[in-house]
Amino acid sequence: MDLAYTEAEEEFRRRLGTWLAAALPGLPPRPSPDDWPARRAYDTTWQRMLYDAGYAGLHWPVDAGGQGATPTQHLIFLEETERAGAPYVGANFVGLLHAGPTVAAEGTAEQRARWLPPVLRGDEIWCQGFSEPGAGSDLAALQTRAVRDGDDYVVSGSKIWTSHAEVADWCELLVRTDPGAPKHRGISWLAMPMDAPGITVRPLRTLAGSTEFAEVFLDEVRVPVRNRVGAENDGWRITMVTLSFERGTAFVGEVVACRRTLEALAAEARRNGRWADAVLRRRLGRLNAEFRTLWRLTQGNVSESQRTGGVPGIGGSVFKLRYSGARQELYEAAAEVLGGGDALDLDQEWVLDRLSSLSYTLAAGTSQIQRNIVAERILGLPKGR
Repeated sequence: MDLAYTEAEEEFRRRLGTWLAAALPGLPPRPSPDDWPARRAYDTTWQRMLYDAGYAGLHWPVDAGGQGATPTQHLIFLEETERAGAPYVGANFVGLLHAGPTVAAEGTAEQRARWLPPVLRGDEIWCQGFSEPGAGSDLAALQTRAVRDGDDYVVSGSKIWTSHAEVADWCELLVRTDPGAPKHRGISWLAMPMDAPGITVRPLRTLAGSTEFAEVFLDEVRVPVRNRVGAENDGWRITMVTLSFERGTAFVGEVVACRRTLEALAAEARRNGRWADAVLRRRLGRLNAEFRTLWRLTQGNVSESQRTGGVPGIGGSVFKLRYSGARQELYEAAAEVLGGGDALDLDQEWVLDRLSSLSYTLAAGTSQIQRNIVAERILGLPKGR
Protein backbone atom coordinates (compact mmCIF):
# COMPACT_ATOMS: atom_id res chain seq x y z
CA MET A 1 0.00 0.00 0.00
CA ASP A 2 1.06 3.63 -0.56
CA LEU A 3 1.85 5.12 2.85
CA ALA A 4 2.17 8.69 1.56
CA TYR A 5 -0.83 11.00 1.97
CA THR A 6 -2.35 12.64 -1.10
CA GLU A 7 -3.27 16.32 -1.23
CA ALA A 8 -6.96 15.34 -1.00
CA GLU A 9 -6.25 13.34 2.16
CA GLU A 10 -4.32 16.21 3.70
CA GLU A 11 -7.24 18.51 2.88
CA PHE A 12 -9.55 16.06 4.65
CA ARG A 13 -7.22 16.23 7.66
CA ARG A 14 -7.33 20.03 7.65
CA ARG A 15 -11.12 20.17 7.43
CA LEU A 16 -11.46 17.67 10.25
CA GLY A 17 -8.98 19.59 12.41
CA THR A 18 -10.91 22.81 11.86
CA TRP A 19 -14.17 21.13 12.86
CA LEU A 20 -12.64 19.54 15.96
CA ALA A 21 -11.20 22.87 17.09
CA ALA A 22 -14.67 24.42 16.87
CA ALA A 23 -16.68 21.47 18.26
CA LEU A 24 -14.68 20.28 21.27
CA PRO A 25 -14.97 23.44 23.40
CA GLY A 26 -18.76 23.01 23.31
CA LEU A 27 -18.69 19.63 25.03
CA PRO A 28 -19.78 19.51 28.68
CA PRO A 29 -17.27 18.37 31.33
CA ARG A 30 -16.55 14.65 31.39
CA PRO A 31 -18.80 12.91 33.94
CA SER A 32 -17.66 10.81 36.87
CA PRO A 33 -16.52 7.29 35.88
CA ASP A 34 -19.10 5.87 38.30
CA ASP A 35 -22.07 7.74 36.81
CA TRP A 36 -23.07 5.51 33.92
CA PRO A 37 -26.25 7.34 32.90
CA ALA A 38 -24.19 10.54 32.66
CA ARG A 39 -21.44 8.71 30.76
CA ARG A 40 -24.00 7.38 28.31
CA ALA A 41 -25.39 10.88 27.79
CA TYR A 42 -21.90 12.30 27.27
CA ASP A 43 -20.85 9.60 24.80
CA THR A 44 -24.10 9.73 22.81
CA THR A 45 -23.93 13.53 22.67
CA TRP A 46 -20.52 13.29 21.04
CA GLN A 47 -21.78 10.61 18.67
CA ARG A 48 -24.67 12.86 17.62
CA MET A 49 -22.22 15.71 16.99
CA LEU A 50 -20.19 13.41 14.73
CA TYR A 51 -23.36 12.34 12.95
CA ASP A 52 -24.56 15.88 12.33
CA ALA A 53 -21.11 16.84 11.00
CA GLY A 54 -20.95 13.87 8.63
CA TYR A 55 -18.24 11.96 10.51
CA ALA A 56 -20.32 9.13 12.04
CA GLY A 57 -19.59 5.73 10.53
CA LEU A 58 -17.00 7.40 8.36
CA HIS A 59 -15.65 4.12 6.97
CA TRP A 60 -18.99 2.26 6.91
CA PRO A 61 -20.44 1.54 3.48
CA VAL A 62 -22.80 4.18 2.13
CA ASP A 63 -25.63 1.65 1.87
CA ALA A 64 -25.21 0.99 5.62
CA GLY A 65 -25.56 4.67 6.45
CA GLY A 66 -21.85 5.44 6.53
CA GLN A 67 -19.75 7.84 4.51
CA GLY A 68 -17.89 5.25 2.43
CA ALA A 69 -14.54 6.84 3.31
CA THR A 70 -11.28 5.23 2.28
CA PRO A 71 -9.20 3.31 4.84
CA THR A 72 -6.68 6.15 4.83
CA GLN A 73 -9.37 8.73 5.62
CA HIS A 74 -10.57 6.52 8.46
CA LEU A 75 -7.07 6.34 9.91
CA ILE A 76 -6.63 10.11 9.55
CA PHE A 77 -9.91 10.55 11.44
CA LEU A 78 -8.65 8.35 14.28
CA GLU A 79 -5.30 10.13 14.39
CA GLU A 80 -6.77 13.62 14.48
CA THR A 81 -9.55 12.95 16.97
CA GLU A 82 -7.08 11.31 19.36
CA ARG A 83 -4.53 14.09 19.00
CA ALA A 84 -7.24 16.68 19.64
CA GLY A 85 -8.29 14.90 22.84
CA ALA A 86 -11.76 14.13 21.50
CA PRO A 87 -13.92 11.57 23.35
CA TYR A 88 -13.50 7.93 22.43
CA VAL A 89 -16.58 5.91 21.46
CA GLY A 90 -17.15 5.00 25.14
CA ALA A 91 -20.55 3.40 25.72
CA ASN A 92 -21.06 3.30 21.92
CA PHE A 93 -18.17 0.83 21.62
CA VAL A 94 -20.10 -2.39 20.96
CA GLY A 95 -22.66 -0.84 18.63
CA LEU A 96 -20.16 1.11 16.52
CA LEU A 97 -17.28 -1.34 16.43
CA HIS A 98 -18.85 -4.82 16.86
CA ALA A 99 -22.60 -5.20 16.40
CA GLY A 100 -23.12 -2.44 13.86
CA PRO A 101 -20.43 -3.63 11.43
CA THR A 102 -21.71 -7.21 11.83
CA VAL A 103 -25.28 -6.20 10.97
CA ALA A 104 -23.95 -4.13 8.06
CA ALA A 105 -22.08 -7.17 6.73
CA GLU A 106 -24.58 -9.94 7.49
CA GLY A 107 -27.99 -8.42 8.25
CA THR A 108 -31.05 -8.22 6.05
CA ALA A 109 -32.16 -4.93 4.52
CA GLU A 110 -34.81 -4.63 7.24
CA GLN A 111 -32.31 -5.30 10.02
CA ARG A 112 -29.85 -2.78 8.63
CA ALA A 113 -32.59 -0.14 8.36
CA ARG A 114 -33.78 -0.82 11.93
CA TRP A 115 -30.50 -1.00 13.83
CA LEU A 116 -27.80 0.92 11.99
CA PRO A 117 -29.20 4.49 11.92
CA PRO A 118 -29.80 4.60 15.72
CA VAL A 119 -26.22 3.37 16.30
CA LEU A 120 -24.78 6.06 14.04
CA ARG A 121 -26.91 8.80 15.63
CA GLY A 122 -26.08 7.66 19.15
CA ASP A 123 -29.74 6.96 19.90
CA GLU A 124 -29.21 3.35 20.99
CA ILE A 125 -26.46 1.57 22.90
CA TRP A 126 -25.48 -2.07 22.46
CA CYS A 127 -23.78 -4.52 24.80
CA GLN A 128 -22.04 -7.82 24.06
CA GLY A 129 -23.46 -11.09 25.43
CA PHE A 130 -20.86 -13.64 24.35
CA SER A 131 -18.83 -14.93 27.31
CA GLU A 132 -20.27 -17.27 29.92
CA PRO A 133 -19.02 -18.34 33.36
CA GLY A 134 -18.43 -21.92 32.18
CA ALA A 135 -17.17 -21.09 28.69
CA GLY A 136 -14.44 -18.49 28.89
CA SER A 137 -11.82 -18.85 26.19
CA ASP A 138 -13.76 -21.74 24.66
CA LEU A 139 -16.57 -19.51 23.42
CA ALA A 140 -18.17 -22.31 21.37
CA ALA A 141 -18.86 -24.19 24.62
CA LEU A 142 -21.57 -21.68 25.55
CA GLN A 143 -24.74 -23.15 27.10
CA THR A 144 -27.32 -20.35 27.01
CA ARG A 145 -30.32 -22.01 25.35
CA ALA A 146 -32.79 -20.59 22.84
CA VAL A 147 -35.85 -22.75 22.18
CA ARG A 148 -38.06 -21.89 19.21
CA ASP A 149 -41.67 -21.12 20.18
CA GLY A 150 -43.61 -19.85 17.18
CA ASP A 151 -42.21 -16.49 16.11
CA ASP A 152 -39.98 -16.20 19.19
CA TYR A 153 -36.97 -17.82 20.78
CA VAL A 154 -37.27 -18.43 24.52
CA VAL A 155 -33.81 -17.79 25.96
CA SER A 156 -32.46 -18.97 29.32
CA GLY A 157 -28.92 -18.88 30.68
CA SER A 158 -26.35 -16.34 31.80
CA LYS A 159 -23.57 -14.19 30.38
CA ILE A 160 -20.55 -12.57 32.00
CA TRP A 161 -18.26 -9.66 31.10
CA THR A 162 -21.21 -8.11 29.26
CA SER A 163 -19.83 -4.74 28.23
CA HIS A 164 -22.08 -1.73 28.99
CA ALA A 165 -25.09 -3.86 29.93
CA GLU A 166 -26.17 -1.30 32.55
CA VAL A 167 -27.01 1.32 29.94
CA ALA A 168 -27.63 -0.78 26.82
CA ASP A 169 -30.76 -0.90 24.70
CA TRP A 170 -29.71 -4.00 22.73
CA CYS A 171 -27.45 -7.00 23.22
CA GLU A 172 -25.58 -8.95 20.55
CA LEU A 173 -26.30 -12.36 22.05
CA LEU A 174 -24.93 -15.82 21.27
CA VAL A 175 -27.28 -18.69 22.05
CA ARG A 176 -27.38 -22.44 21.49
CA THR A 177 -30.30 -23.27 19.20
CA ASP A 178 -29.37 -26.92 18.53
CA PRO A 179 -27.96 -28.64 21.64
CA GLY A 180 -27.49 -31.88 19.70
CA ALA A 181 -25.18 -30.40 17.06
CA PRO A 182 -21.39 -30.17 17.36
CA LYS A 183 -20.65 -27.17 19.54
CA HIS A 184 -19.57 -24.86 16.71
CA ARG A 185 -22.63 -25.69 14.60
CA GLY A 186 -25.55 -25.23 16.97
CA ILE A 187 -25.16 -21.51 17.73
CA SER A 188 -27.22 -18.51 16.58
CA TRP A 189 -26.57 -14.73 16.78
CA LEU A 190 -29.52 -12.74 18.13
CA ALA A 191 -30.23 -9.07 18.78
CA MET A 192 -31.96 -9.03 22.17
CA PRO A 193 -33.81 -5.94 23.48
CA MET A 194 -32.49 -5.24 26.96
CA ASP A 195 -35.89 -4.15 28.26
CA ALA A 196 -37.44 -7.58 27.61
CA PRO A 197 -39.00 -9.31 30.66
CA GLY A 198 -36.76 -11.90 32.32
CA ILE A 199 -33.44 -10.02 32.08
CA THR A 200 -31.46 -9.29 35.25
CA VAL A 201 -28.27 -7.19 35.07
CA ARG A 202 -25.75 -7.37 37.91
CA PRO A 203 -22.75 -4.99 37.54
CA LEU A 204 -19.23 -6.34 38.09
CA ARG A 205 -16.56 -4.13 39.65
CA THR A 206 -13.13 -4.34 38.02
CA LEU A 207 -9.69 -4.08 39.63
CA ALA A 208 -9.72 -0.37 38.78
CA GLY A 209 -13.11 0.11 40.45
CA SER A 210 -15.13 0.55 37.26
CA THR A 211 -18.37 -1.25 36.40
CA GLU A 212 -18.37 -1.31 32.60
CA PHE A 213 -18.96 -5.06 32.73
CA ALA A 214 -21.90 -6.99 34.14
CA GLU A 215 -23.36 -10.42 34.66
CA VAL A 216 -26.61 -10.87 32.77
CA PHE A 217 -29.14 -13.53 33.78
CA LEU A 218 -31.79 -14.63 31.27
CA ASP A 219 -34.95 -16.33 32.50
CA GLU A 220 -37.19 -17.36 29.59
CA VAL A 221 -36.60 -14.14 27.71
CA ARG A 222 -38.58 -13.97 24.48
CA VAL A 223 -36.60 -12.73 21.48
CA PRO A 224 -38.34 -12.47 18.08
CA VAL A 225 -36.99 -14.81 15.42
CA ARG A 226 -36.74 -11.80 13.09
CA ASN A 227 -33.95 -10.54 15.39
CA ARG A 228 -31.68 -13.40 14.35
CA VAL A 229 -28.78 -12.26 12.14
CA GLY A 230 -27.90 -14.99 9.66
CA ALA A 231 -29.42 -18.44 9.47
CA GLU A 232 -30.32 -20.52 12.49
CA ASN A 233 -27.29 -22.48 13.72
CA ASP A 234 -24.97 -20.38 11.53
CA GLY A 235 -24.09 -18.15 14.46
CA TRP A 236 -20.50 -19.30 14.76
CA ARG A 237 -19.70 -17.95 11.32
CA ILE A 238 -21.46 -14.69 12.18
CA THR A 239 -19.49 -14.60 15.43
CA MET A 240 -16.22 -14.86 13.52
CA VAL A 241 -17.30 -11.78 11.56
CA THR A 242 -17.97 -9.93 14.84
CA LEU A 243 -14.65 -11.01 16.33
CA SER A 244 -12.78 -10.02 13.18
CA PHE A 245 -14.02 -6.46 13.72
CA GLU A 246 -13.24 -6.63 17.44
CA ARG A 247 -9.69 -7.83 16.87
CA GLY A 248 -9.00 -6.21 13.53
CA THR A 249 -10.14 -2.59 13.78
CA ALA A 250 -11.73 -1.91 17.17
CA PHE A 251 -8.38 -1.12 18.85
CA VAL A 252 -7.10 1.16 16.10
CA GLY A 253 -7.78 4.39 17.97
CA GLU A 254 -6.03 3.04 21.03
CA VAL A 255 -2.76 2.64 19.13
CA VAL A 256 -2.83 6.38 18.48
CA ALA A 257 -3.54 6.99 22.18
CA CYS A 258 -0.61 4.78 23.18
CA ARG A 259 1.74 6.66 20.87
CA ARG A 260 0.65 9.93 22.44
CA THR A 261 1.13 8.47 25.94
CA LEU A 262 4.63 7.32 24.98
CA GLU A 263 5.55 10.83 23.80
CA ALA A 264 4.28 12.25 27.09
CA LEU A 265 6.31 9.70 29.06
CA ALA A 266 9.50 10.59 27.18
CA ALA A 267 8.89 14.29 27.86
CA GLU A 268 8.27 13.63 31.56
CA ALA A 269 11.39 11.45 31.82
CA ARG A 270 13.45 14.35 30.45
CA ARG A 271 11.82 16.71 32.94
CA ASN A 272 12.17 14.59 36.08
CA GLY A 273 15.66 13.25 35.41
CA ARG A 274 14.76 9.65 34.61
CA TRP A 275 16.06 10.16 31.06
CA ALA A 276 19.56 9.65 32.44
CA ASP A 277 18.74 5.96 32.86
CA ALA A 278 20.05 4.35 29.68
CA VAL A 279 17.99 1.19 30.22
CA LEU A 280 14.79 3.24 30.43
CA ARG A 281 15.73 5.22 27.33
CA ARG A 282 16.24 2.01 25.36
CA ARG A 283 12.92 0.67 26.61
CA LEU A 284 11.06 3.80 25.51
CA GLY A 285 12.86 3.73 22.16
CA ARG A 286 11.91 0.12 21.57
CA LEU A 287 8.29 0.86 22.49
CA ASN A 288 8.32 3.73 20.02
CA ALA A 289 9.41 1.33 17.29
CA GLU A 290 6.80 -1.20 18.47
CA PHE A 291 3.88 1.21 18.21
CA ARG A 292 5.07 2.64 14.90
CA THR A 293 5.13 -0.91 13.56
CA LEU A 294 1.69 -1.62 15.00
CA TRP A 295 0.38 1.47 13.23
CA ARG A 296 1.76 0.22 9.92
CA LEU A 297 0.19 -3.19 10.59
CA THR A 298 -3.08 -1.38 11.30
CA GLN A 299 -2.87 0.40 7.96
CA GLY A 300 -2.36 -2.93 6.22
CA ASN A 301 -5.24 -4.63 8.06
CA VAL A 302 -7.66 -1.79 7.36
CA SER A 303 -6.70 -1.76 3.69
CA GLU A 304 -7.17 -5.53 3.49
CA SER A 305 -10.64 -5.23 5.04
CA GLN A 306 -11.56 -2.70 2.37
CA ARG A 307 -10.48 -5.07 -0.39
CA THR A 308 -12.51 -7.93 1.10
CA GLY A 309 -15.80 -6.08 1.46
CA GLY A 310 -15.15 -4.36 4.79
CA VAL A 311 -14.61 -7.44 6.97
CA PRO A 312 -11.12 -7.63 8.52
CA GLY A 313 -9.10 -10.78 7.96
CA ILE A 314 -7.42 -13.08 10.45
CA GLY A 315 -4.40 -10.77 10.43
CA GLY A 316 -6.29 -8.93 13.14
CA SER A 317 -5.22 -11.70 15.52
CA VAL A 318 -1.57 -10.82 14.84
CA PHE A 319 -2.28 -7.20 15.65
CA LYS A 320 -4.34 -7.96 18.76
CA LEU A 321 -1.75 -10.38 20.13
CA ARG A 322 1.15 -7.96 19.80
CA TYR A 323 -0.80 -4.88 20.82
CA SER A 324 -1.94 -6.51 24.08
CA GLY A 325 1.63 -7.14 25.17
CA ALA A 326 2.90 -3.76 23.99
CA ARG A 327 0.18 -1.90 25.90
CA GLN A 328 1.06 -3.73 29.10
CA GLU A 329 4.75 -2.94 28.67
CA LEU A 330 3.93 0.71 27.97
CA TYR A 331 2.31 1.09 31.36
CA GLU A 332 5.08 -0.85 33.04
CA ALA A 333 7.39 1.81 31.61
CA ALA A 334 4.99 4.48 32.90
CA ALA A 335 5.47 3.06 36.39
CA GLU A 336 9.23 3.57 36.00
CA VAL A 337 8.82 7.14 34.80
CA LEU A 338 5.95 8.28 37.02
CA GLY A 339 5.96 5.79 39.90
CA GLY A 340 7.29 6.10 43.39
CA GLY A 341 5.10 7.27 46.21
CA ASP A 342 2.07 7.82 43.98
CA ALA A 343 2.21 4.41 42.31
CA LEU A 344 -0.97 3.19 44.01
CA ASP A 345 -2.94 6.44 43.81
CA LEU A 346 -6.08 5.47 41.90
CA ASP A 347 -6.83 9.13 41.28
CA GLN A 348 -3.89 9.19 38.88
CA GLU A 349 -5.13 8.44 35.36
CA TRP A 350 -2.03 6.49 34.36
CA VAL A 351 -2.51 4.12 37.31
CA LEU A 352 -6.02 3.28 36.12
CA ASP A 353 -4.68 2.78 32.60
CA ARG A 354 -2.01 0.45 34.00
CA LEU A 355 -4.60 -1.64 35.81
CA SER A 356 -6.80 -1.67 32.70
CA SER A 357 -3.89 -2.81 30.53
CA LEU A 358 -3.75 -6.09 32.45
CA SER A 359 -7.06 -7.12 30.87
CA TYR A 360 -5.93 -6.73 27.28
CA THR A 361 -4.34 -10.16 27.04
CA LEU A 362 -7.78 -11.56 27.95
CA ALA A 363 -10.28 -9.23 26.23
CA ALA A 364 -11.41 -10.05 22.67
CA GLY A 365 -9.87 -13.53 22.94
CA THR A 366 -6.96 -14.47 25.17
CA SER A 367 -3.40 -14.33 23.90
CA GLN A 368 -3.29 -18.13 23.98
CA ILE A 369 -6.28 -18.26 21.63
CA GLN A 370 -4.72 -15.66 19.33
CA ARG A 371 -1.50 -17.70 19.14
CA ASN A 372 -3.52 -20.76 18.12
CA ILE A 373 -5.29 -18.76 15.38
CA VAL A 374 -2.00 -17.40 14.05
CA ALA A 375 -0.37 -20.83 14.18
CA GLU A 376 -3.21 -22.75 12.52
CA ARG A 377 -4.80 -20.27 10.12
CA ILE A 378 -1.83 -18.15 9.06
CA LEU A 379 1.22 -20.39 9.48
CA GLY A 380 -0.64 -23.60 8.59
CA LEU A 381 0.65 -25.53 11.58
CA PRO A 382 -1.29 -28.60 12.75
CA LYS A 383 -3.76 -28.23 15.60
CA GLY A 384 -2.41 -28.98 19.04
CA ARG A 385 -3.51 -32.10 20.79
